[in-house]
Amino acid sequence: MDFVLSDLANLVGGRVCGSGDVPIRGAAIIRDARQGDITLADNPALEAELSSSNASAVLVPPDYQPVGLPSITVENVHESFAKIVSALRPPCQHQTVGVSTAAHVSPSAQLASNVVVYPGVVIGEGVRIGADTVIYSGAQLMAGTTIGKETVIFPNVVLYEHTVVGDRVLIHAGAVIGAYGFGYDMQDGQHRRCAQLGHVVVEDDVEIGAGSTIDRGTYGATTIGAGTKIDNLVMIGHNCRIGRHNLFCSQVGIAGSCSTGDYVVMGGKVGLRDHLEIGHKVMIGAQSGVMRSIPDGQRHLGSPSTPEREQMLKQAAWAKLPELRKQFKALQKQVRELEDQLSRSGRDAA
Repeated sequence: MDFVLSDLANLVGGRVCGSGDVPIRGAAIIRDARQGDITLADNPALEAELSSSNASAVLVPPDYQPVGLPSITVENVHESFAKIVSALRPPCQHQTVGVSTAAHVSPSAQLASNVVVYPGVVIGEGVRIGADTVIYSGAQLMAGTTIGKETVIFPNVVLYEHTVVGDRVLIHAGAVIGAYGFGYDMQDGQHRRCAQLGHVVVEDDVEIGAGSTIDRGTYGATTIGAGTKIDNLVMIGHNCRIGRHNLFCSQVGIAGSCSTGDYVVMGGKVGLRDHLEIGHKVMIGAQSGVMRSIPDGQRHLGSPSTPEREQMLKQAAWAKLPELRKQFKALQKQVRELEDQLSRSGRDAA
């Protein structure tokens, strides 16, 4: 769909600087923009990069006015750019209405109004699905699962029995919710699986990335708090209790029986040992290995993780080691020379 710049300004409630008649056929970031595209620059520091771009127009904040390029000034650059991208590349609409005849739906399942079920979905006994929820092909909803309204389950997701999913949840392709936890007892020289009688509760407005796994509780629930966002390939162990509005980046691994407060952030590849308590608003840097509980509000880095300032001091010390090694070797050489001098002086005196 083609627009001129003034059309897009009206769409986002922005102000045009320069010609409003510039035709816009696409949208892209500065690096990828071509003639006919609108791009975005949320910081004056991007001026040099923008000046070499092929973009025909740019979306900017009020404190930045680019030179020589038509622009739209808006309060929130990223929110407005998302609206423009959606207008230029409208999202695909659901092609299937209702429940596909190629899906297997148990007669005891209860589906509310406007539920969309694509071919190849398997919905088990006693499953309940709220209004306006979409289930894509290949998803498996095992017996007793409950899903709220306006939730989207993408292809090949598996929800084990008695999983509870709230409203407006997104679960991306290949995620597995409610698998057995990794718990074993040693009996007669063999690893015997512990009880796996619990389930998983995913509260409202949660997003779970592709390929992520959340294990069921041993006897009760593993819980994911409202508003939490989980990236691809994250693993959350059995009996964990994740707080509200957490952010977990890719490849985070949380061992069993850990808990987090609200607004916790974990960078990529963070690992937590079992039975830890992570406080509210804690931030943990990428690749950190957490071996101890962390109080509210702290920032941790490293493996084993320590408070940010302590870790920075350690890193600064590590950076000095090569020079310290040179100095140490020089001192060793001086000591040997002094020892040789003293030895010769002793022989001469004798």
